[in-house]
Amino acid sequence: MAVLLLEDVDADDVGTVGGKAASLGELIGAGLPVPPGFAVTAGTYRTFIEEAGIDDELFDAVDVDPEDSAALREAEARAEELILDTPFPEEVREEIVEQYRAMAEDGEEAFVAVRSSATAEDLPDSSFAGQQETFLNVREDDLLRRVKECWASLFTQRAIYYRQQRGFPHAEVDIAVVVQRMVDADKSGVMFTSHPSTGEPQVTIEAAWGLGEAVVSGTVSPDNYVYDRERGEVDAVTVADKKVEMVKDEETGETVQLDVGEDRRHERVLSDAEIGDLVELGERVEEHYGSPQDVEWAIYDGEIYMLQSRPITTIREDAGDEAGASGDAAGGGAAGGESAGATTADGAGGAPGSGPNGGTVGGDDADVLVDGLGASPGVVSGAVRLVHKLDHLDQVQEGDVMVTEMTMPDMVPAMKRAAGIVTDEGGMTSHAAIISRELGVPAVVGTGNGTRVLEDGQQVTLDGDKGTIRAGESESAESGEEFEPVEAARPETPVKPMTATEVKVNVSIPEAAERAAATGADGVGLLRIEHMVLSLGKTPEKYINDHGARAYQDELIEGVRRVADEFYPRPVRVRTIDAPTDEFRELEGGEGEPAEHNPMLGWRGIRRSLDKPEPFRQELAAFARLYDMGYDNLEVMFPLVNDAADVEGIADHMREAGIDPEARRWGVMIETPASALQIEELAEAGIDFASFGTNDLTQYTLAVDRNNEHVADRFDELHPAVLRLIGDTIETCRELGVDTSICGQAGSKPEMVEFLVEKGVSSISANIDAVRDVQHEVKRTEQRLLLDSVR
Repeated sequence: MAVLLLEDVDADDVGTVGGKAASLGELIGAGLPVPPGFAVTAGTYRTFIEEAGIDDELFDAVDVDPEDSAALREAEARAEELILDTPFPEEVREEIVEQYRAMAEDGEEAFVAVRSSATAEDLPDSSFAGQQETFLNVREDDLLRRVKECWASLFTQRAIYYRQQRGFPHAEVDIAVVVQRMVDADKSGVMFTSHPSTGEPQVTIEAAWGLGEAVVSGTVSPDNYVYDRERGEVDAVTVADKKVEMVKDEETGETVQLDVGEDRRHERVLSDAEIGDLVELGERVEEHYGSPQDVEWAIYDGEIYMLQSRPITTIREDAGDEAGASGDAAGGGAAGGESAGATTADGAGGAPGSGPNGGTVGGDDADVLVDGLGASPGVVSGAVRLVHKLDHLDQVQEGDVMVTEMTMPDMVPAMKRAAGIVTDEGGMTSHAAIISRELGVPAVVGTGNGTRVLEDGQQVTLDGDKGTIRAGESESAESGEEFEPVEAARPETPVKPMTATEVKVNVSIPEAAERAAATGADGVGLLRIEHMVLSLGKTPEKYINDHGARAYQDELIEGVRRVADEFYPRPVRVRTIDAPTDEFRELEGGEGEPAEHNPMLGWRGIRRSLDKPEPFRQELAAFARLYDMGYDNLEVMFPLVNDAADVEGIADHMREAGIDPEARRWGVMIETPASALQIEELAEAGIDFASFGTNDLTQYTLAVDRNNEHVADRFDELHPAVLRLIGDTIETCRELGVDTSICGQAGSKPEMVEFLVEKGVSSISANIDAVRDVQHEVKRTEQRLLLDSVR
């Protein structure tokens, strides 16, 4: 049979109808309310391409070099042509249409959703999920073509690339198609039947008006409801400002996005009774599958429908023991015990850099061996591993506390293995501090004497909150071998606060991508390229001369892609290289770099890129290849721009690289008073966004070198002059339709967050460990502004 009714399939039929259809069949079999439908089987797809004789040509066409953008484009086009231009066998056509017509009611044609259900969706490689097509509100005239388009979506550039990269044969992946009656939802959303991190009996529901695509895609900020299953009552209700909804256009039948009327924008979507009904159904789904579920649902004319259910995969294995474990410590940790590595004995968590007076961990001040700036939070115990030169990096093993004079890009792999990091030199914006925070590794920097006082192999306890290293192990500290940075970054609260202002995350190195994505941020506000380049050990010019331009592009593509994959389809804003000459001078090929008195005021950022364009051209060529691969979530950002002439030069180079400035989102860093004062000219030159780099903007506005100990105390991002430049820029950009954001370290400060939200900034990008705090601060400020407006 070419088709199977959903009611006739179950979990054992994944290979026949794919994961999506099998799940829907399971729900129907459990007596749950699921819209009727059928699956065009994976065997039908296989028979279609084999009997038509296009299978060999199809698989040959997509067997291309995944790094060859032109070949990928041709492969996708040829695969689509082969599938779409091959007619259906008459008996298959009749069977699909017959089942479709059976869904008609009162003589009216049915509107259906046509969704891919690939047999590879449940494989460990998460990148397969979401690559194939979904079409809504389809009728008979378009049905057969939409089925074939779902088949063809197995061979998009992005899907081809992933399978080629992972050595997964194209011929071994089949695809089924679900055809299901559309629910013309009045309201819809998603539901976690248990806490998605701990598995506790707490239901979390998100709800919005109209079709659920608005919630799933993040187009709308939904209401949030928390239900305590043990007490049997609603625990918390957060009513969001629901600005838009997705509905079916009655004239065309197409799905359209409409503005929500003022009377419903701030109205609660679900009543307590509806929440109770959803919870009851959710518990039945969970009981049926025997595990907590993530359920998509819709309500139409008072009836609830289950649209999809999948297991929650984010519940930690140690979740059941966590509550008891956190209760053993007096404070339970800064994050309610979730991040054991950040737990202090007194629960206080002293201020960064407070040194031994900030508190004690398992002893008194006499136990403190060295102290410095607490640059990355967390408390771990482990063995000291001294690194005096790069040859010693291999000695750093999982769970060690790495101690070195200062860190460099070449040390990142060892830093990732380490449970803690200690440096003699550096401050809160040093390489060691930035990378440690992003990796989630507790760190103390600027100790001055760590490499001289600490001994190789010595057992110590590092407190990244208080900035201390103490002798011996502490009962309150996480064992270095057991510390998990990614889980430490995952918020305890399952659903992030819904805000109009987007909260993104800063990423310095690709290795931090997984941890950054675990925060639930709305995207990446700053991905730095220079750390990828500096880790090559050669200047860009030297690397290109030795290995070729293509190899240099490949290195950039690999790093950027790693982050883009983790966040897709959330936007990832990538900044072109902005390393000062003193950092280049340390690399092979850097002998000719100028010796500048203050490199931060020298030949860097876009001025270097435009003056010495060959490496810049290769950066842009890498972006062009990434776009061709399907990474449409990338945005390019250019540093240290001063005026419209810089922007025009950038646009010319983009066009030369094959990037259309009108079709791709790109923007500039606002890091100098000149760029802030000339923002109108920059906007007219074609930028889509402006992002504040507060570290540079502050030092250039106040004439303060943040790395100069004699004046560092005068460095203040909240100085009235700095705030005025930022505020005026935001106001002008809002008038001109240009998005604004902040990606400097100040974006993690509550006072700056409040100021930016009040001024109307589009997004705030915070450090990894500050994302959830910033989300809550943004939400508080937005709610206060809303209340003030109606009082």
